[in-house]
Amino acid sequence: MSRMVFCKKYQKELPALPTPPYPGPVGQEIFETVSAQAWQDWQKEQVMLINEKHLSMASADDRKYLQQQMQRFLNNEAYDTASGYVAPDSDT
Repeated sequence: MSRMVFCKKYQKELPALPTPPYPGPVGQEIFETVSAQAWQDWQKEQVMLINEKHLSMASADDRKYLQQQMQRFLNNEAYDTASGYVAPDSDT
C-alpha cells in the first residue's frame, strides 16, 4: 500500500511522494506534507513559469525566485502564474 500524507495544498489525505523531491530539510518537509498530486501540479506550473519568464536554472536568482513561488503555491498563497498561458480548448 502506498504511503499517504495530509497534503497542505489540498487539505486532505492523499498519496505521498515516493521520495523527497529535494535534498535537505526543504525536500524532507515537502516529502512529509505535500501529496504526489500537489507536487505534480507544481511541476506543471514551474515549467510554465520557466518558459514564460525565460528563467535559467544556472542563475541563483532564478532558482531562488522559483523556490519562493513553489512555497507560495504549496501553501495556498498568491503566487506568480504564467499570464500568457491559454488552456487548450477541450471541444477540439
